[in-house]
Amino acid sequence: MITMDNIIREGNPTLRARAKAVSFPMSAGQKQLAHEMMEFLENSQNSELAEKYKLRAGVGLAAPQVDVSIRMTAVLVPDENDKPLFKHILVNPTILSESVKMAALSEGEGCLSVDRDIPGYVPRHDRITLRWYDLDGNKHVDKLRDYPAIVCQHEIDHLNGVLFFDHINKKNPFNVDENTVILG
Repeated sequence: MITMDNIIREGNPTLRARAKAVSFPMSAGQKQLAHEMMEFLENSQNSELAEKYKLRAGVGLAAPQVDVSIRMTAVLVPDENDKPLFKHILVNPTILSESVKMAALSEGEGCLSVDRDIPGYVPRHDRITLRWYDLDGNKHVDKLRDYPAIVCQHEIDHLNGVLFFDHINKKNPFNVDENTVILG
């Protein structure tokens, strides 16, 4: 079971490396890691289990965050009733297209690998078309918008060695383009 002790923190070079593509068929170890990453997200969103295991709540966890530099991430975005809105393990995800319109979360972004609060808007594309593969190598294409699109872009950044605060305006953290939608 993955706990906060298994998640590497900023400063670890794995977080700044470009992760390697996953080959199919996936190894048993890679599939096991995928299931454990999703289990972490499920546990972290369950208040009793999160408290019991001292987990910070998360909606995404990329393999590089557990020090495995492969292009795989688990995403579990709940809807307003805490039911899964977008729940998948994304293998070799690629953004095929993105909107010109940008969006940012009103409360900013956080990260399981970053233990400090870094205030500021993180501009992301409001809509994306995402291609990804499941654990069996089947291709999927999804059109995502708003929060699920933001979460997937955050996770794909991890696969490219980018952290959320790299996107924050250094001089004025709450300055974004006038056409940017602030969500939440």
